[in-house]
Amino acid sequence: MRRALALAAGAGLVATPVRGQGEPAAPTRVSVVPPDAAIPLHRRPWIRPLASLLVPGTGQVLAHQPRGVVYLATEVWLVARAVALGRDSRRERQHFRDLAYEVARQRFGTERREGPFSYYEEMGKYAESGVYDQSAGPELVPESDTTTFNGSVWRLARETFFENPDSAPATLSAPFRAALDFYRRRAITDPFRWSWRDARLEQDVFRASIRASDEAYQAATNYLGAVLLNHLVSAVDAFIAVRVGRNGILPRVQPGAAARSMQLLWHAEF
Repeated sequence: MRRALALAAGAGLVATPVRGQGEPAAPTRVSVVPPDAAIPLHRRPWIRPLASLLVPGTGQVLAHQPRGVVYLATEVWLVARAVALGRDSRRERQHFRDLAYEVARQRFGTERREGPFSYYEEMGKYAESGVYDQSAGPELVPESDTTTFNGSVWRLARETFFENPDSAPATLSAPFRAALDFYRRRAITDPFRWSWRDARLEQDVFRASIRASDEAYQAATNYLGAVLLNHLVSAVDAFIAVRVGRNGILPRVQPGAAARSMQLLWHAEF
């Protein structure tokens, strides 16, 4: 009896439907599933480096690596420092521009016009700009006082185009016209004239403000460069971790040699 039941069960397992002769076979449905379809998006290998490139540390966080927090914290700190230094630079820039107009320029009764940074640099070097034209006539007569900025420009023009800087050629000669064109392009015109006479202390403050603005701007630029580097290193770290499956690149932040500077150091562990 037991043998009969076993045979019946075996027959049931191997039995297949019998189709008549000439009947078409039933189509076989094959479900093709892409290899990556069953893998969650955040676990795909290319996601981590891309995520770290966009936001440093996110690739490490997706891989459950604690150092991702270091990349994120470094990013926040670098951006905050760059923003703060940029704000300091703009504040100092506004300060030395106000000082230049209220002390050195307003006495000439000209309206306020902002010049390029090189203009304010020259204001820090020379006590006076000098006049642009010493003549009331139609012909341009450059400033002759070489202690002023315009006078120094005219002296440089003479040394460049005259055979003898102390002996001017004819006013219609080619060297004189070339020197005059050189002066016109570089000399300070009357709307931008300045003088720090009887205000040398204010000029010292003006110089210090220019220097502070320039240093803050350069430091902010350096921090922005470090931000980009943090993005790149985090992406490389995530890529190495995906390929090697180990620790990758570990970041470390430490104070720099210069004042108000930090260093980002990375070392690899394989």
